[in-house]
Amino acid sequence: MAITAKELAKILNISEAAVSMALNNKPGVSTERKKEILAAAEKYGYDFTRVQRKHSMAGSVYFVIYKKHGTVVTDTPFFSELSGGVENACRERNLKLRTRYIYEDEDTPKEIEALRYSDCIGMILLGTEMTREDFNAFSDLPFPLVLLDASFQNINRDTVMIDNVQAAYLATSYLITHIRTQPGYLRSSYSIANFEERADGFYKAIRESGMSSGKSVVHRLTPSIEGAYEDMKAILQEGTVPARGYFADNDLIAVGAMRAILNAGYRIPQDVAIIGFDNMPIGNYTSPTLTTVNVPKTYMGETAVRRLTSLFTAKNFVPVRIMVSVTLVKRNSVHIRK
Repeated sequence: MAITAKELAKILNISEAAVSMALNNKPGVSTERKKEILAAAEKYGYDFTRVQRKHSMAGSVYFVIYKKHGTVVTDTPFFSELSGGVENACRERNLKLRTRYIYEDEDTPKEIEALRYSDCIGMILLGTEMTREDFNAFSDLPFPLVLLDASFQNINRDTVMIDNVQAAYLATSYLITHIRTQPGYLRSSYSIANFEERADGFYKAIRESGMSSGKSVVHRLTPSIEGAYEDMKAILQEGTVPARGYFADNDLIAVGAMRAILNAGYRIPQDVAIIGFDNMPIGNYTSPTLTTVNVPKTYMGETAVRRLTSLFTAKNFVPVRIMVSVTLVKRNSVHIRK
C-alpha cells in the first residue's frame, strides 16, 4: 500500500503542511527541505498520481460549514442569504463550487486531510460556531482560505465579518435613548464568539450612558424562536417582571421572547421594547414589526469570494480583516417613551 502524506510527515518528523506544500509544488518550504521531502516520498512509495490528478483538474472552491452546537441553522434566511452570496459570486466568475459540512463530533482531522488532497483550489470557511482552537486544524491548509463570519487574533488568513461590538453598541444606545432607562439583555444560552462580542457592545453602551452594567437584567435564552419562547415563558411564569426594554443577540431570540411577553399580557413597545439583530424576514411580519440590526449577509458572502479569487493571482500575501458595515432598521417594537 502506498504511503500517505500524513505518514510521510511522521517519518520525517515535520508538519503535514510542509509535506503537502512540497508535494503540490506550493511556496512555504525551502528548496532543500522540498528536495528532502520529494526524495523521501519516492523512497517510501508515495503515489504521485494523486498530485498529478489534482493539478490536471480546474479545481473547485469549497464552501465549508463548521457545525458545533447548532447555532448555524442551515434552513434559516440568514444562512440562505450568506450562502447565496457565495454562490452568486462563484457563478459570476465561472468557479465550480462545492459545499461541505464538517461536524465537531466527527473525525475532523480526517475530514481536513480529505480536503487537502481534493480538487480544492480555495476555501470559504464559515466560522460562526468556531473557537480559535477549532480553527487551528484549518490553519495550515496549502491553498487560499477566507474565514467568513468570524475572526480570531494572530491567524495568517483573511477574514470577512461585521463589527459585532459596534453593531450591538449602536442598537443598545438607540434602545436606551428611546426607553430612557436601564435596558435588559436577551442573551443566547449558546456561547459563540459573535454573541460574546455583542455582549461587549451592549455593556459598552450601558457604561457610556452612565448606568451600571451589573443592574441590567439578563435572561439566557435558546437562540431559536421556539426555544426562546419556552425559556421566556418559564421566566415570566415564575413572576419575573420584564425590563422596560431588551436588546437580543439575534432576531430568533427576539421574536420568541416577544411572543411570550405578549402572551403574558404585556404590550410591545408600550410596556416592553425589543430590538433584535440580523434583520431576518420574519421581523417584517411580527406584530409589532421588529426593530433590528441589518447585516448585509449576501454582500458578506460575495466579498469573501472576491477576496479569495484575488489571492489566486496575488504575488505577495498580506492577510486582511474586512469589516462589513451594518445599519439599524427602525420598526415598531421600539418607540419614544412619552
